[in-house]
Amino acid sequence: MIRNFLLLCIALGSITCSNPNVQEKTSRNVQIIPKPQSVEAGKGTFKITSKTTLSAPLEFEIASSFLQEYLEKGAGIDLKKASEKEGNIIFKIDSTTTLEGYSLHISEEKIEIRAADHAGAFYAVQTLRQLLPPTLERINSLPKNSVELPQVTITDAPRFQYRGMHLDVSRHFFPKAFIKKYISYLAMLKMNRFHWHLTDDQGWRIEIKEYPLLTQKAAFRDETLIGHYNESPQLFDGKRYGGFYTQEAVKEIVAYAESLNITIIPEIEMPGHAQAAISAYPELGCTGKDTKVATKWGVFETIYCPNQKTFAFLKNTLTEVMELFPSEYIHIGGDEAPKTQWKACSHCKNLIKEKNLRDEDGLQSWFLKEIEAFVNSKGKKIIGWDEILEGGLAPNATVMSWRGTEGAIEAAKQGNHVIMTPTSHAYFDYYQDDHPDEPLAIGGFLPLKKVYGFNPIPSELEGAEKDKVLGAQGNVWTEYITTTAQVEYMAFPRIVAMAEVVWSGPTENIDEDYPGFLSRLEEFNERLDVLKVNYANHLYDLEGAVLRTKEGMFYEITTPTPGKEITYSINTSEEKPYSQPIKIAEDTKITAHVYKNGDKVGRPFSETIVYHKGVIAGIGLNTSPHPAYNTGGISALNNGVSGSDTRFGDKEWLGFWGDDVKITLDFSASSKLTRLKTRFYNANGQWIYAPTEATLLIRYEDGSNSKVSTTLEIDPTKTLIHLNINFPEDIRKVNSIRLLIPSYGTIPEGLQGAGNNTWTFIDEIMIE
Repeated sequence: MIRNFLLLCIALGSITCSNPNVQEKTSRNVQIIPKPQSVEAGKGTFKITSKTTLSAPLEFEIASSFLQEYLEKGAGIDLKKASEKEGNIIFKIDSTTTLEGYSLHISEEKIEIRAADHAGAFYAVQTLRQLLPPTLERINSLPKNSVELPQVTITDAPRFQYRGMHLDVSRHFFPKAFIKKYISYLAMLKMNRFHWHLTDDQGWRIEIKEYPLLTQKAAFRDETLIGHYNESPQLFDGKRYGGFYTQEAVKEIVAYAESLNITIIPEIEMPGHAQAAISAYPELGCTGKDTKVATKWGVFETIYCPNQKTFAFLKNTLTEVMELFPSEYIHIGGDEAPKTQWKACSHCKNLIKEKNLRDEDGLQSWFLKEIEAFVNSKGKKIIGWDEILEGGLAPNATVMSWRGTEGAIEAAKQGNHVIMTPTSHAYFDYYQDDHPDEPLAIGGFLPLKKVYGFNPIPSELEGAEKDKVLGAQGNVWTEYITTTAQVEYMAFPRIVAMAEVVWSGPTENIDEDYPGFLSRLEEFNERLDVLKVNYANHLYDLEGAVLRTKEGMFYEITTPTPGKEITYSINTSEEKPYSQPIKIAEDTKITAHVYKNGDKVGRPFSETIVYHKGVIAGIGLNTSPHPAYNTGGISALNNGVSGSDTRFGDKEWLGFWGDDVKITLDFSASSKLTRLKTRFYNANGQWIYAPTEATLLIRYEDGSNSKVSTTLEIDPTKTLIHLNINFPEDIRKVNSIRLLIPSYGTIPEGLQGAGNNTWTFIDEIMIE
C-alpha cells in the first residue's frame, strides 16, 4: 500500500514542524468545502488520542490508510486497528448510500463512516480532514496528546459524476512532483478527474517508445515568446525550452492519483495542434516539409495529414498511451484544426471524393471516427472538444464544450454525453481581477463569483437531455503561466468554487449563497496557508459599481467578505468611513481601503468616473454580449468608467462574437451634443478585430434625422483603436442616437483562426 499521506505531504512541499505551545482550536461552526448536502451540528466534541482505534473493511483500505497516515504524520497519533465492536473510528459498507456519497457521524464516543464504495469512504475522510485543525497538514515530528473534532452528523453525495480539473503542460512544462501536488489539491476538494494536456504545437510531453524523436526533438522548442502575443514587435528569449515525462514517471503519477481516487484522462491532440509531432516526423504532415516546434502561441496550419503513416503513428501512440492510463476515456482534442493544407492536398481531395464526404470538415469527422473506432476496439471511449461536432459526431463520443453552451446543447440533444468547460466560467488562465498588479494572462475576465455562479446544465436542455451532462471542469492553459507558483495562483481559489459547483450543485440564489461560500473560503484559506499554496486572495479587495436611481447617479463600494470596514476619499478630500453609496454629479476620483480588525488588508482601490452626457441616457443593444465578456452588463457602455488600457476582458469591456452591434442612447431631456468617443480593442492573434467603419444616426428634438459615417484607421501595431465622431454643427437638440458598429466579418485565410467569426470589443461610449 502506498503511503498516501506521506506522499501527499511531500507533494505539497510542507515538511515543517509546529510550535508545541500553539493551542489547537476546534470550530463548532462546521465549515466544509465543498458544502455538504446536510449538516447537523452537535454540542460536544470527540477526542482522538493514542488510545483511539480504527476499524475498516478491506474495501475501504485507501480511505482508512489515508486517515491513519494523516494523523500519524500530522499529529504523531498512531491509530491501532481493531474490530468493529471495539473500534472508536468505524468504517462500514452501506449499500443504501449513493455511490461516491457517505454519512459521517461524530458523537462523544466514536466516529462512524458509512459508504457504498471506496470513493464515498475516501470523501468522508476528506471531510473529516477539514474538521481537524489546519496545522495537521504539516508533517509534524512533535506529537500531540490529542486532537478534537466537533460532534456532527453529515450526509453527503456529489451532484455530478465528472468533477475535473485540467492542466496544460505542453506550453510550459512542470515537474513530476508538482503534478502530484496538483492532483493532491483535487483530492482534497473531492474532485475525481485530472485532464492532462500532454501534446500541442509547442511541445510533446510523453515518452512513446516506438517514436523516440518525439522526446528527442518534439519535446523541445528553440525559444519562447516573451510578453503577450499581441505586443509588437514580438520578442523571444532565445533559450531552448522543453521536457517530457518518461513512461516510468507516468506510471508513478497514475498510481499516486489512483491512491487519491483520481482518474487521469490523457489528451493527445489531433488532427490539429500537431506541429511539434510533425517537426519530429514530417511525413505525418500534408506538405512533407520540415517544420519546427512552435515558439509562440496560437493556432497553426501544420496539422496531421489523413494518410496511412499518420493513422499508423496515432494508433501505435495511442496503444502505448492506453497501456499507461487505466481511464475509460482518452481525450483526442479535435479543436482548432485549420484546413488550409488539407484544401491544397491532392490526397485529401481524393479521400473526400472516395469517402463521399461533404468537405474538409467532413474529412475531419471521418478522421476522428476512424480514431474512435480504434480506441473503442481497445475498450476505451473518446472525449473531444466541441469542434468534433462539425461534420457529424460519432455516437459514442463525449463532447467537452468549451466555446460556450451551444456544442453541449447540440451533443446532448443527439444523445451524446457532455462535459461542460466553457470559456465564460471555466478558463482559469483568464484574469481573475482587474487590478494592474495581476500577473500577465492570455486575456478575458473570470472573477471568483462568476465561477461560483456557474450552472453546468444549460437551460435549453429538458428531461433526459439534462442527464447527458456528466459534469464540468476548470481549465488551466499555460501559455502565460511559466511557474508552479503561478499555476497555483491562477487555479486557487477558482478551483474551490468549481469544486463546490460540481459537488454541491449550482447555486439557486447566488446573492444569498455566495457570502456563505466566502465565509467558508476565508477559513479554508488557513489550511492553504499551512500547505503553502500560492492562492490569489481577493477576499479583501474592493469593488465599485455605478448605480442609477430616480435620485441620480451613485457609486457603491463593496468588499466580498462581511464584517469589514471601508474608508474612502473623493478627489483630494480626507479619508472617512463608507456607509452608503456616494452621489456622483461631476467628474470624480474615488480612493478606498478595507480594514479587518483595525488593520488595513487587501489592495488599495481607486476609480475615476467621467460624468459625461451619456451617463444620464437610457441605453439599449440589439444583441447581447457574449456570456464570456459580459461581466459589466449593458450599463458598462455608459457608466462613466473606462476599461483597462491593456486588457480587453475586464468588466468595462463588452465582447461580441460575429455580431453587428447597434447601440442606442435615449436622452430624457434633449441636449446639444458635440462629440461621441469610444475605443475598440484590436488583437488579431486572439481573433479580436476593430471595425473598419462606424455610423452614427441622430434623431433631433424636432423629429428630423441625420447620419454621420466614418472610416477607422487601423494600426495593426496598436491594441486600442479610437473612434471620434463629431455631431453636425447646428443648434438642434438631440433626442436619441444610434451607433452602428458592423463586425469585421470572418478571419481571412492565412491568419490565426482563419474562417472563424471575429470578436468586437467595445469600451465606454462617451458623449460630450
